Amino acid sequence: MPQPLTARGCPICYRSRQLREPDLSDDSSRVVALTASVHLEPNDSRRLAALCGPFDQNLKQLEGRLGIRITNRGNLFHVSGPETRVQAAGALLAKLYLETENAEVVAAETVHLHLQEAGVEDLLSGVDEPDEVIRTRRKTIKPRGRNQVGYVEAMRAADICFGVGPAGTGKTYLAVACAVEALENRAVSRILLVRPAVEAGEKLGFLPGDLAQKIDPYLRPLYDALYEMLGVERVNKYIERNVIEVAPLAFMRGRTLNGSFIILDEGQNTTVEQMKMFLTRIGFGSTAVITGDITQIDLPGGRHSGLIHVLNVLKDVEGLSFTRFGARDVVRHPLVQRIVEAYAREDSGRAAEGERARGDGGSG
Repeated sequence: MPQPLTARGCPICYRSRQLREPDLSDDSSRVVALTASVHLEPNDSRRLAALCGPFDQNLKQLEGRLGIRITNRGNLFHVSGPETRVQAAGALLAKLYLETENAEVVAAETVHLHLQEAGVEDLLSGVDEPDEVIRTRRKTIKPRGRNQVGYVEAMRAADICFGVGPAGTGKTYLAVACAVEALENRAVSRILLVRPAVEAGEKLGFLPGDLAQKIDPYLRPLYDALYEMLGVERVNKYIERNVIEVAPLAFMRGRTLNGSFIILDEGQNTTVEQMKMFLTRIGFGSTAVITGDITQIDLPGGRHSGLIHVLNVLKDVEGLSFTRFGARDVVRHPLVQRIVEAYAREDSGRAAEGERARGDGGSG
């Protein structure tokens, strides 16, 4: 019988019981069927309704993700399933109940983010929520999960950081947040946001307007993050005063950037030569962050990605930081995570087939 688990003052008492369902015999951890009784205090009907969600959708989401069964009467919840998952669910219910203190509803995305942030393993091992936060004038941003926390710590400590992983893992958003924080704390005097002028199947020459107007739509994610953290008026004022500069990568050639926070977004679409050029622009008192997804390369003519190349060339260079995100770090809609995983499986299968084909050809 495990020791009762206490999560932020919410006592969880266990009572063993034989269970036929759910059948999760493939669980890699030790499977012991039991039912946990979880008392959530205070007994507040509004907060309990917010926790459960409309038609108990939040409880159903937890059941589906953790493979357990949850029933409740008032503030007494019964969680049934394998031992480790029951303990995790109990701790997560207690954490989510705290969200209801200042919120009218607990949205499905909040449940998803808590699951992503902690994970079953972290909940069971008693790992606390990360204390790392990014503070800007308009809002406070809290990294979710160990990879995001490590990424933020790296951007604050290293001069050159790489954030590599699929869409929706917060690479660019957190980089912009750290840049704004550094600017407001006067750790840097300006922010530079850079992207290569390459997008999937698009040619800039066929777009209307001058070069600035042509490149503007591709920089929209960076603008959106800035507007959220600084406000539209302040961003426009900073751009006019050149405190914030948004430019295509080609404009970096020949420059030396001191006292700046530089973000190179969509780094997978740089060539080897462009990546080398960018990295050698870094001056004193500057921080450079390179983000990208090496599964979404749009370079024409089979040209090699500078991001893939640099990850191999600089992997042992001291003073650089590399953070790799995976599907588990996706903080968008849960479907995005499953889409990323499906594409990863297809890519792995295709690579395996290629290896077998080369092997067959070699043996012939």
